Amino acid sequence: MQDRYADDLREAIQFHGHLCPGLALGYRVAKAALKELNAERPQDEELVAVVENDSCAADAIQFVTGCTFGKGNLVFRDYGKHVYTFFNRRSGTGIRISENYRGFENDSRYPELRKRQDAGEDVSRELEEFKIEKTAAILRADDKEFLTIEPASSPLPSPARIRASVRCAICGERFMESRARVTGGKSVCIPCFERM
Repeated sequence: MQDRYADDLREAIQFHGHLCPGLALGYRVAKAALKELNAERPQDEELVAVVENDSCAADAIQFVTGCTFGKGNLVFRDYGKHVYTFFNRRSGTGIRISENYRGFENDSRYPELRKRQDAGEDVSRELEEFKIEKTAAILRADDKEFLTIEPASSPLPSPARIRASVRCAICGERFMESRARVTGGKSVCIPCFERM
């Protein structure tokens, strides 16, 4: 691990629970975003992150950038892509960062290890060594060989809004009014609506 990552990477690991390739990727993306947008970790919603996967990388992005679901400045789009878009509300600028590291593409070890694991073989030590190697490669890689950074082409998401709560006519639990489903003239939550 390089010294330039020491303090905040250690804190991100603590937040996430372990060091892995996904956390390292999110860490690198978040640091690149802050640098490109000439921003620091904001106190509130000045920075917005749009993540296109729910991998470990999203935890690093939350920790390093301060963008969270609760504040409404972390937006999840379930595309399964290592693509991350960031906006600086103060400056009005946005960037899109995609992972493009070619160093892993011809490495067949992971699929082989998973196949052996699925067959009942204990490959935990080999999997851990593989993860350590990949994590180190991600942390060592130069931004230019590892990330594609370009201006954001999508619009800045709207600021978070506090929405009214209503009580479900079936289960009695409170939920966001904007998520209500109406059946028989009554507002119900999504889980109750789906069970009907």
